[in-house]
Amino acid sequence: MKEFIEGSLAVAKAVKLCKPGVISAYPITPQTHIVEELATMVSNGELNSQFVNVESEHSAASLVLGAVATGVRSFTATSSQGLLYMAEVIFNIAGMRLPLVLTCANRAISAPINIWNDQQDVMTVRDSGWIIQFAENNQEAVDLHIMGYRLSEDHQIMLPVMINMDGYILTHGVEAADIPEQELVDKFLPPYEPLYKLDPENPMTLGFLADPDYYLETRYAIQKTQEVVLNLIPQINAEFKKIFSRTPSGLVEGYKLEGAKQVIVAMGSVVGTIKDTVDDLRNEGKKVGALKITTYRPFPKQTIYEALKDIPEIGVLDKSISLGAYGPLYTDLLSVFQGSDNQPKISGFVIGLGGRDITKSSIREIFNRLLEKQTDCEFMGVKENLLETK
Repeated sequence: MKEFIEGSLAVAKAVKLCKPGVISAYPITPQTHIVEELATMVSNGELNSQFVNVESEHSAASLVLGAVATGVRSFTATSSQGLLYMAEVIFNIAGMRLPLVLTCANRAISAPINIWNDQQDVMTVRDSGWIIQFAENNQEAVDLHIMGYRLSEDHQIMLPVMINMDGYILTHGVEAADIPEQELVDKFLPPYEPLYKLDPENPMTLGFLADPDYYLETRYAIQKTQEVVLNLIPQINAEFKKIFSRTPSGLVEGYKLEGAKQVIVAMGSVVGTIKDTVDDLRNEGKKVGALKITTYRPFPKQTIYEALKDIPEIGVLDKSISLGAYGPLYTDLLSVFQGSDNQPKISGFVIGLGGRDITKSSIREIFNRLLEKQTDCEFMGVKENLLETK
């Protein structure tokens, strides 16, 4: 049913439809509305789940780790410093091969303290073994959560999924979203049946010490499973479309790529602004397009290559920065064409850090920069008068 609804509340309703047995989270801006709504649902008897209050994000992550380890579908959410506080457990959840869905309401990292949106938080744990996806809008956020449980709990996968939605822009933005009926979600998402769990009747050990004779193989196993994810996501998307009668975003989504000479690649809500700008420029006769990356980990290298192999000029937008190097997405894009006969000009742009506005004028300027020399890491919109001079 279509609802005009805040993004956080839409995600809470999607999570409710997935029937988690345990929910635990520590409130942090701009994630708070999600778990606040879920707590209300549990309190009112709308959701048959245990909502466990804890004293920190580290405790929340530890609690859902334990819940999933005992065979119970679980959920948590966080943002920014909260995700960093969870980091130790984030790596443990993936390393123990426990399926879970976590919502990350993307927000800048301190210091200085900043509560506005960029995507630096998730980039700090991009190598943890989690499946990492980004929503462009609130409808995608709803769909990705429902598909996230299906993907995470698949017996071929058994890895956690992190759904990223831009803080405030999506979490507090009000849009029309189709919230599915429970009957359809039940048809798509069966009850959780773990491959393994902690059970006094059948004792086992999870997260044991692995010496050098064994540790490497654990990383190798996760890496090979991530390759399976790339094949499984399109299959899950096809089934989702069949049941819910709409096409969800999967690995990537091209926008007006046919005949394009310049394309901007990005993740998250900024893609909507890019699409609007592409429409304006196309009306002016410019041959431009866009490519949205929905699934960031595993990185869909071959799919991206097929989408961009005929594009001569590519701009990559990062709402994060690997300080001392480049934008993370830009670095990944470079690897797509390594050793290829097709070598486009790929330029990297860092934009929107700390919630600075990204307007259609910003996107136009980037398209104009693509006509100039290649750049590895250009910060857009820097206020020179604020920089310290010596």
